[in-house]
Amino acid sequence: MAALIPAGLRPPRSGLQRRLVRWHLLVLGAMTVLLLAVQTVHLYTQSRERLGERAMTASRLVATLPEVIRAAEQGVQNAQVNARVNALRAQAEADFIVVGNRQGIRLAHPIPDRLGKPMEGGDNPGPLAGREVISVARGSLGVSVRGKVPVWAGGVVGGQVVGVVSTGYLMPQAWHLVGAALVSLLPWFLLALALGTLGAVGAARRLRAEILNLEPEEIAALARQQRAVLSALREGVIAVDVSGDVTLISDRAAEALGHAALPVPLSALWPELAAVTRGGGGLRQQNLELTRLGQPFLVNLEPLDGGGFIASFRDRAEALALADELTHARGFVDVLRAQTHEYQNRLHVLSGLLQLGRHDEALRVLNAEIRADAEFRSLLRDVQVPRLVALLAGKRERAQELGIDFQVAEGSALSPLWERHADTLVTAVGNLTENAFEALGGQPGQVTVLIGEDPEGVQVEVEDSGPGVPGALAGRLYTRGASSKGEGRGYGLAGVMARVQALGGHIRQTRRAGRTVFLVSLPSPLPTALPPPADLGP
Repeated sequence: MAALIPAGLRPPRSGLQRRLVRWHLLVLGAMTVLLLAVQTVHLYTQSRERLGERAMTASRLVATLPEVIRAAEQGVQNAQVNARVNALRAQAEADFIVVGNRQGIRLAHPIPDRLGKPMEGGDNPGPLAGREVISVARGSLGVSVRGKVPVWAGGVVGGQVVGVVSTGYLMPQAWHLVGAALVSLLPWFLLALALGTLGAVGAARRLRAEILNLEPEEIAALARQQRAVLSALREGVIAVDVSGDVTLISDRAAEALGHAALPVPLSALWPELAAVTRGGGGLRQQNLELTRLGQPFLVNLEPLDGGGFIASFRDRAEALALADELTHARGFVDVLRAQTHEYQNRLHVLSGLLQLGRHDEALRVLNAEIRADAEFRSLLRDVQVPRLVALLAGKRERAQELGIDFQVAEGSALSPLWERHADTLVTAVGNLTENAFEALGGQPGQVTVLIGEDPEGVQVEVEDSGPGVPGALAGRLYTRGASSKGEGRGYGLAGVMARVQALGGHIRQTRRAGRTVFLVSLPSPLPTALPPPADLGP
C-alpha cells in the first residue's frame, strides 16, 4: 500500500538523530528492565536468606527456654508459655512463632483460637527427626519463610525430640525488603538513563556530522545515483584509497581491466598506473598516456581529500577518433563560414556593379571567378577521392578569407583506390593546411599542397612560406599537447601521426628553399580482392 501513496502525501519519516535516540532509549530501557528483573530476583533471594537466618536464630532461642521444653515434654497448652513466646515474637519482629509437641499440635501461637490444632505447611518431618531446616511454605497465616528447630528433652541436644519451634516471616515482608532496596537503587537507574540519553544524542549528532548531515534515505539515493552515473559513463573510473587498494570500479573499467573482487591492490590490477602514482599519486594530472597489457589509455587523475585518488581513463584510439571527428567538424564549419563570407562578398560586388549600370565589368568579374574555379578544379581533376577534393575546395575559400595564396600543385593525382583511407588523408591534409595557415600569423603568404602517387604509395606535401617550427618545439613536435599556441592545443599533429603510423606510413618536417614542408607518406594499400584464378582448361 505504501508504494501506491504519492510521495508528497506520505507522512515524513523522523530524522536520523531522532531515530537513533529513540532506538537507543528503547534498548537502554529494555536493558534497564532486564537489570531491574535480575536485581529483583537477586534481592528477593538475599531477603529470603536473611529472613530465614533471623527465623532460625529466634527458633533456636525459643527452643532452649526451660518452660518451652517442659511444655513440649508434657504436650499440653500453657498460657504462660504462649505469652512468653509471643513476647519474644514481638522482640524478633517475626510474624509468628509457633511451638508444637511431638505430634505437631500447637502449644503456642499468635492467634489463641488456633491453639491445640495441628501445625500446617508439611515441613515438620525434618525438625522432628532432629534437623534444623529453613523452608518456604504456606501455613494458616499465609506463605512465609520459616526457621524450624527441634525441641530436645531436658535440653540435651542429640537426645529425644519432644517438640518443634517454628519462627516465620510472611512473604510480603520479604517483598518489602526488596522494594526498599530497589528504591535505594532508583536514583542510580535514573542517572544511568539520563547519561545514556545524553550519550545517544551526542553520538547521533556526531554520526550525522560524519555523514554530511544526510539521512539514510538520502545516502541510499546517492549510492543508487552514483552506480547509475558510473554505469552511464563511457570512461572507465576507479577509486584508489591511501593504501593503494582499488575500492570502487565502474562497469566500463571492469570490462577494460577485468572483473576483480574488491578491494584489490592497484599494483595487481594496473602495475604501470601503480608505479606512476606511487610517488605522486596526489597530484592532479590530465591526459596521462599509459598502457596495460600493451593497450594504450589516456588517464586523468584527481586526488581525494585524506589520500587516494580517482582515475578515469579511456582507450587512446577512441579518444583520437573523437578528436578527429571534432577536427573534421570544426574544419567543415570553418569552410562553410569562409564560403558564406566569400560568396557574400562576391554577391555584394556584383550587386553594386549592376546597380551602377556597369554590366560589362560585372560580367568580367563573374567570368574571372568562373575561370579561377575552373582552373582550381582542373588541378584536382586527377584527385579521385571526393572527400579530399571537397576539403581542398573548402580550404581554398578559407585561404581567400585569410588573404593567403592557396595552391594545389599541378600534376597532383590520386586514384580511387585510396577512398578506403579517405579519413586518414582528410585528417592529415586538413590539419597540416590549417597549421600552415596559422604559421603565417595573419600575414600574406603562400600555402601549396602536392599530392602524388606511385606504385609504392602516396605522398602528400604541404608547404608554407611561414617562419618555420620554433627550435624548442622541433624535438617534440608530434607529442600530444606540444604547441606554441597555448594550452589546449597541440593535439592535431599527434592525431595525424597516430593515424599515419597505424597504416604503416610516416610523417616528417623539413625546411626547403626558405619554406616549411611537411611530408606524409603512406604505403600502397593491399588490393581489395585477389583476381580469380585463370582457367587452365581441362
